Amino acid sequence: MAQEKIHASGRRKTSVASLWLTPGNGKWQINGRDILPYLTRESLVAIASEPFKVANMAGRIDVVCKTRGGGPASQAGAIRLALARALTGFNPDLRKPLKAAGMLTRDPRMVERKKYGMVKARKRFQFSKR
Repeated sequence: MAQEKIHASGRRKTSVASLWLTPGNGKWQINGRDILPYLTRESLVAIASEPFKVANMAGRIDVVCKTRGGGPASQAGAIRLALARALTGFNPDLRKPLKAAGMLTRDPRMVERKKYGMVKARKRFQFSKR
C-alpha cells in the first residue's frame, strides 16, 4: 500500500463524490461529519462501504469524502463508485473482484426530462372526451 493519499471521484444521478484514502484505522468523514449521521440510514451506509467488504480492507483505511448534489441515496452510490475506484488505485490487484461485483461501473440511469403538454415526463393531463 502506498503512503500518500489516493484520490478518486464517483457520480450517480446528479451527485458527485470526491474521495481521498489514507492508511489508518477505518475512520470515515463525509462533508466533515461521520458516515452514519450523514447518510442517516444503515442501508445507505452499507451501500457506501460495500467495496471495503469485497476487498476485505475494512478498518485499515481512512476515508475523507466531499459530496454535493442529489439526495442521500444517490450520494451513497457516488461514494461507492469513488471508493471502488480509489481502492483500485491503492491496490491494482483489487480491480478484478471489484469489477466482478459490478462496483466499477457507473450507473447511467438519470431522471427523464419533462415534456411539454404533460404533467411530468410520461404522466399526462386528464383526458376529457366532452
